[in-house]
Amino acid sequence: MKFLNEDIILANGEGIYGKLRRDALTILGSALDAVEPARAVHSKVKLRGHSLIVEDKTYDLNQIERIYLVGGGKAGGAMAEAVESILGDKLTGGVANVLKGTEGKHCLKKVKLIGASHPVPDETGVRGVKEMLDIVSGLTRNDLVIVIISGGGSALMPCPANSITLADLQTVTEKLLKKGATINDLNAVRKHLDSFKGGQLAKRCQPAKVLSLILSDVVGDPLDTIASGPTTPDSKTWLDAEAVLKKYDIWGETPPAVKERIKAGVAGSIPDTPKDNDPVFNRTKNVLVASNSHAAKAASIRARRLKYKSMVLSTMVEGEARHVGSVYAGIARDLASWGRRLDTPAAIIIGGETTVEVKGTGKGGRNQEVALGGARLISGLPCLIASLATDGLDGPTDSAGAIIDGATFDKANQNNLSVEAILKENNAYLFFDRLGDLLITGPTGTNVNDLALILVSGD
Repeated sequence: MKFLNEDIILANGEGIYGKLRRDALTILGSALDAVEPARAVHSKVKLRGHSLIVEDKTYDLNQIERIYLVGGGKAGGAMAEAVESILGDKLTGGVANVLKGTEGKHCLKKVKLIGASHPVPDETGVRGVKEMLDIVSGLTRNDLVIVIISGGGSALMPCPANSITLADLQTVTEKLLKKGATINDLNAVRKHLDSFKGGQLAKRCQPAKVLSLILSDVVGDPLDTIASGPTTPDSKTWLDAEAVLKKYDIWGETPPAVKERIKAGVAGSIPDTPKDNDPVFNRTKNVLVASNSHAAKAASIRARRLKYKSMVLSTMVEGEARHVGSVYAGIARDLASWGRRLDTPAAIIIGGETTVEVKGTGKGGRNQEVALGGARLISGLPCLIASLATDGLDGPTDSAGAIIDGATFDKANQNNLSVEAILKENNAYLFFDRLGDLLITGPTGTNVNDLALILVSGD
């Protein structure tokens, strides 16, 4: 993976910072390459004669009458392309919802790609899901449905439940996002306002066999949270959905139809989403094809090849972005000053996904705030911090994230940029755009959370 503004990023670093920046782009590029969706699918799915082999499961295609593909997410196009290349004419057809603007980037003969909106769902996404449900209705025990699932799928595959409108879904999604809700909390609500998520797609496919190929964008890889788990047992309940809306103090602002549905669910008037004792899951196999851990491991390997002492510190970091950034800066300072835990030059790789509670009116993203949160604390030190969204889209911006080094804070002062004022307005994009330190990849076609890199020079 090559960064589109690599020349600008490298030109902004002098001396040791130039080398750290070049190494950082190489390491992060290797991480993104490792979770390229087609590569991930091919690593798990093999066709040998008339046998489709996925991990410990073998499907005898002589016993399968029709194979359909449905699903979606930000990696949906590449995943569909990989499945079609494996199965060829054995694939009957399919529909997948992908990020709007990426549907024309893939060459597919059997699968229709529909561009939908993210992070707030739109009508196009609803129409795409309707086409999927039309495909899987009326199947038999001799049919196979391959479901591709990746990050962003919750928004890209909306299917409002009875009494719930798309406008209701949009309102709830926007309010929770603005409050900085975690993906686990957000999806606990979405699954209970939707008739596709939370194991309900698996139920719709019955009595056909279901094989789900999942690329994780959720910390810890809980399968029922990734794209709101359309083919997995749901661990969340009506009570959980109600608790989330109250936790973020938006219950009073919630659309009446949403409150009435959740109240009815809590009272037992509406069945809950399928749980792990539902027999539908006896005919469903869920396979994780790639995750943040894969990306972090690849980054660590490449760092070692560049002669860094490298370690993956965690792939489960969560929290308010700017505070996480200050923690990363503290780690960098410790290594630069004392060399604790690792000798220098050192590379620390960290995965996860932070959140931002939006209070200002500026433009930015969680990874840009992570970087900005550490800028003052590493001033003057021979180190670098980079943080990026692996899908290439950090918040509502065209940037994947941002990069800082020991010279960033002084450059900001020279450009009359106040870190504190920028953070107060959630305006990190302006800050890094002015300095030329945005990380720009464009949509990567994958999505496995965020990845942060701390590099400390040995010089």
